[in-house]
Amino acid sequence: MIYTRQQLEEFEAQQLAPYATLSKNSKGRKYPEEEADLRTRFQRDRDRVLHTTAFRRLEYKTQVFINTEGDYYRTRLTHSLEVAQIGRSIARSLGANEDLVETICLAHDLGHSPFGHSGETTLARLMKDHDGFNHNHHSLRIVTLLENRYPDFPGLNLSWEVLEGMVKHETDYDRSDVQDFDPELRGSLEAQIANVADELAYTAHDLDDGLRSGMLTPSQLDGIAIWEIINESIGRRKTDSLDALTRHQIIRRLINFEMIDLIQSIDRYLRKANIQSALDLQKLPYNVVGFSEDMYRRNRELKDFLFNNLYRHHRVVRMAYKAEQIITRIFEMYQSNPAALPPEVQDHIDERGLERSICDYIAGMTDRFAIDEYQRLFNVDVLP
Repeated sequence: MIYTRQQLEEFEAQQLAPYATLSKNSKGRKYPEEEADLRTRFQRDRDRVLHTTAFRRLEYKTQVFINTEGDYYRTRLTHSLEVAQIGRSIARSLGANEDLVETICLAHDLGHSPFGHSGETTLARLMKDHDGFNHNHHSLRIVTLLENRYPDFPGLNLSWEVLEGMVKHETDYDRSDVQDFDPELRGSLEAQIANVADELAYTAHDLDDGLRSGMLTPSQLDGIAIWEIINESIGRRKTDSLDALTRHQIIRRLINFEMIDLIQSIDRYLRKANIQSALDLQKLPYNVVGFSEDMYRRNRELKDFLFNNLYRHHRVVRMAYKAEQIITRIFEMYQSNPAALPPEVQDHIDERGLERSICDYIAGMTDRFAIDEYQRLFNVDVLP
């Protein structure tokens, strides 16, 4: 039996919660298209994101550790996939639209520059007099302009709800500018789920990578409330040794522990607010997606620990310093010698401006490409 798009849309209407965003109710696309026969709008959007050049490049872009540090640490690609898995699980439990959540999760980091947040900070500094740089804004720029895959329109022509979810992506480290997407409304439930899935994923998986790398040791975490709870739940005794299987068990238990709290907390918020529609939810003066107060405090303690002991670890700081030097010197060299840019980048200078064209080009680089380009331009080896 073949299910048509119309049947899939009807399944959504019958099976999803009243507060879910239905694909058949989408505000549509900027450029009118005939919709797919066998996929909903959001399923088609997800597939478009997966096939982008920007998505493939995430494989070689930093999460915490620069790509050259090793093959086992998270990259922006593995992070995005893990966020999507967590987001789908939360959405399924609450009757939200899984396809919309997954699409927002997969697209949320498309605009990241090489070398993670240090790369973004450097580009923001270099672009401060040229309308700035922010990876959330750049993600939107990629899907609305820079990806060149269709003859009839620029970008991917994604559904309005996906773009809104990307624009209203917010975590402790990301803030959005929503002026073109109903700024008086909160993000949809699906957008809010994508936000918290991102937060949950990077906290758990940065902890995992920190322990795997040896930059963090188990004894450093003694006294951190959530670490103590998880260790007690698996019967682990305090010791500075931690084998791989036990580490995996701890991270799995941590994610599951937080997801259960999150789902139960969201359900309480939804019941208390008596939400009857997706619009009702967006009109609330607060987000309904969030942890319980106890879990929020435990997470805050863990994130503060990671900030002070992993993100400020001397090895990470050294990598960030190298990243700043690489991006700054490449940017300034292109700025003084535009002819050194590839022809396809030079072609856009008149339309977009020199600095924005350079920024677009550098933001699209992988860690490896940026390092190789630096070595080609300056004949300097940046690796230890």
